[in-house]
Amino acid sequence: MTVTARPETAITPSFDEIYAASYTDLAVQLYAYFGDRQEAQDVAQEAFCRALARWDSIARYDDPVAWVRRVAWNLAVSRWRRARTAMNFLRRQRTDEPQTDGPSPERVALLAALGKLPSAQRRAIVLRYMADLTVSDIAERERVPEGTVRSWLTRGRAALAAELNGGSL
Repeated sequence: MTVTARPETAITPSFDEIYAASYTDLAVQLYAYFGDRQEAQDVAQEAFCRALARWDSIARYDDPVAWVRRVAWNLAVSRWRRARTAMNFLRRQRTDEPQTDGPSPERVALLAALGKLPSAQRRAIVLRYMADLTVSDIAERERVPEGTVRSWLTRGRAALAAELNGGSL
């Protein structure tokens, strides 16, 4: 991730200000990605902890929140991959024990459909519809043209619709 530093004369925000202004939004975005509020909060906390350890240099970036968000997304992807590996292992070890009640079928279907999307489309869908970011905001954060974001959103919505209407991706 390429970042640029602000001129030394610019006022740098404090860590507490950035945390207070950004933590909830980041946790909501990650919740949409994970489907697990606790996991999303843990990842957001971890990203902010890593930022605090390097705050002297990160505070001088043009957008310190972008650094925290990128770290959080990287952590989320790593956790998602570890969880997928663990689930595959558990499926192979499954026994015929009774199941307990879980999330609603609609929630499971939506999270499963989101999980089947390519990561760029999934991120765009989450940022647009869960974080209420505009296409231009997403394009800026992902460092891609707006047309690319619109394409991701269009393809992601179509894939979700197909999956949720009984098709497959």
